[in-house]
Amino acid sequence: MPESWYRYDPDRGLLTLAVHVQPGAKHTELAGLHGGRLKVRVAAPAVEGKANEVLVRFLADKFDLPGGRVMIRRGSRGRTKTVEIYGQAACLLARVKNLLHS
Repeated sequence: MPESWYRYDPDRGLLTLAVHVQPGAKHTELAGLHGGRLKVRVAAPAVEGKANEVLVRFLADKFDLPGGRVMIRRGSRGRTKTVEIYGQAACLLARVKNLLHS
């Protein structure tokens, strides 16, 4: 695994991200790494799944995919989440490598 915060399974076309979410932020944005996870500040409260919805839309936009291809697999009630993204290998890997540099 090249980075601890993501891995790609080519057999399933699946990118898995380890994410740390900070809800209630002023803007939804990437904020570097936090404890070996991708930190995302989310401009939504951690109430009734609102922060999760914004996180999924934000990541879908970053990867230029429909929201249905981005799923929170683990951690839907906490700040530490495992997010799965389905798509084509070349596109996903190119975008994940540029996430922290954009």
